[in-house]
Amino acid sequence: MQMPDARSPLKIGTRGSPLALAQAFETRRRLMDAHGLSEDAFEIVIIKTTGDRVLDRPLKEIGGKGLFTKEIEEALTAGGIDIAVHSMKDMPVAQPAGLRLDCYLPREDVRDAFVSPQVARLTDLPRGAVVGSSSLRRRAQLAHRRPDLRLVEFRGNVQTRLKKLDEGVAMATFLAMAGLNRLGMAHVAQGAIEVAEMLPAVAQGAIGIERRAADARAELLLAGIHDPATGHRLAAERAYLAALDGSCDTPIAGLAVLEEGALYLRGEILRPDGSEAIGGEARGSIADAADLGTDLARRLLAQAPAGFFGWR
Repeated sequence: MQMPDARSPLKIGTRGSPLALAQAFETRRRLMDAHGLSEDAFEIVIIKTTGDRVLDRPLKEIGGKGLFTKEIEEALTAGGIDIAVHSMKDMPVAQPAGLRLDCYLPREDVRDAFVSPQVARLTDLPRGAVVGSSSLRRRAQLAHRRPDLRLVEFRGNVQTRLKKLDEGVAMATFLAMAGLNRLGMAHVAQGAIEVAEMLPAVAQGAIGIERRAADARAELLLAGIHDPATGHRLAAERAYLAALDGSCDTPIAGLAVLEEGALYLRGEILRPDGSEAIGGEARGSIADAADLGTDLARRLLAQAPAGFFGWR
């Protein structure tokens, strides 16, 4: 089997935002270190997705979170790239035929970051303050905890959202601490919101690397950088999301952690307007990670009245 080199580089597909590129560069660095390869054994291929091009409408209006992955997965299937680097919180739970997602990098900080040029904490926001967010999960959680706030759509990459804050479009916003850390911009956050106060999105802080199922070279290379602990946690979280039929139309939060060799999973579902939230938890063995997630989802759904998500 030929290892990648300058004549036959491994093509790494990614979106073109600064954060996406930072994640692709981290993947390349880990592959170089794990296999003793040089930088010219890899080629970074930037792919513009529909989610990146259309910024003036909520994701649910243009097709959901899969719009950040569709074009990249098409390039992977067609052989234009060899592996694809994804933010796992953007990944739909269903994968195209012939593709495999079984490599995860060590998970970063899972918490949400509170970002505001005017106040230091969420509790300091005055009544009626405008808060910007494109995340239905964050908007529902905020509406549930602070129904006095005014929430507005706030799409774009990290730099775009910070510019909107500077322009006074909103008094505050929320970003992922993981993204700020990877960009060397942790100082932008006034602080991180603890998970006990605001449960994060499923798979937040995790990077996944996708490959063609039949590509033995990519499989061998990626096996050398896979983090099993992150894999176990995401197995529970993504099974939970799948059982809830999670999409950009459904405010869902969930987080699995490893505790003394077992998994502890917390979940929360909310009405889109934040008027009601239902939470729960589950504990079990690592071997039963997927079943743990599915069972928790079913228990939460059993407590949800008809029409809870607006469509159920």
